[in-house]
Amino acid sequence: MIGNIDISHAGLIVAGLALLIWGSDRFVYGASASARNFGVAPLLIGLTIVAFATSAPEILVSIIAASQGEPGLAVGNAIGSNIVNIGLVLGVTATIRPISLESATLRRQMQALLAMSLLTVLLFLDTRISRPDGIVMLTSLIIVMIWFVRLGIRSAANYPLKMNYEAEIPKDVTTKMAFVWLSVGLIALLIGADWLVDGAMGVAVSLNVSEVVIGITIVAFGTSVPELAISLVSALKGEYGLAIGSIVGSNIFNLLAVIGIAAVIQPATIALSVLSLHIFVMVAFTLVLFVMTYDYDGKALLSRMKGIALLTAYITYSTYVIAQNI
Repeated sequence: MIGNIDISHAGLIVAGLALLIWGSDRFVYGASASARNFGVAPLLIGLTIVAFATSAPEILVSIIAASQGEPGLAVGNAIGSNIVNIGLVLGVTATIRPISLESATLRRQMQALLAMSLLTVLLFLDTRISRPDGIVMLTSLIIVMIWFVRLGIRSAANYPLKMNYEAEIPKDVTTKMAFVWLSVGLIALLIGADWLVDGAMGVAVSLNVSEVVIGITIVAFGTSVPELAISLVSALKGEYGLAIGSIVGSNIFNLLAVIGIAAVIQPATIALSVLSLHIFVMVAFTLVLFVMTYDYDGKALLSRMKGIALLTAYITYSTYVIAQNI
């Protein structure tokens, strides 16, 4: 025992997160290579498969949690991951190196993220997330992804992520090996998600806190590690579009796919803490990011000071949540 936490539960969380991170990498490797071998353009692969893969850990956790009758963990994970992505990931990244946002396409995607965040709030107002709500979210995801692809194709010549996707997507991989890695990655994701959910629920019971809180804190932080790695590496390389783009895409998937899938599998009542605090903190972070990166004078920049402000807000929020519940 560590305090009130059974060490086996902590071990399941660590092992589950490790499998999720590794499995996500192998899944996107195999899926991207397969798509390239079938003649899909790198830009389309990046806008669809890669965007999906960055949220694969959250999506698999959502499916497992909802299947086990714990949809609150999925909701907490989605909301918490969005807060982590903006407050911690972009906060740390901008603090290390300011992020320039020069693409009109990415700014439109930021608008879509804000709109989908507000849609989520509207669906939560009746204190339930139902199957029709889930269908609305998944339908909205399809519409948004089609719009993203059309935007990317229309502005392909100037799209900042085009060269990044072409460089990152594997070229010399046989279709057989691509399918092998795709399968291995998916299996690792499934096992990792199952272990993480089991460990998280065990910790929730041990500490006598709700699964929503565990989802917002431990699970959200762990499943956002891939986004943190991508954003840090991208910013250090000067690939600012990829740093912001991966976060925007991931946050939209977190809301519409993670919560949407959980709602379709297992409708649930929304915890009061989500309605009174967490969902509004998520929207506030999203709105602040939108304002911070808005092009007021022809040069949108997420400066070092703005990064410090985001990081400070995230630390303050996390400290408050932990103090109130543990």
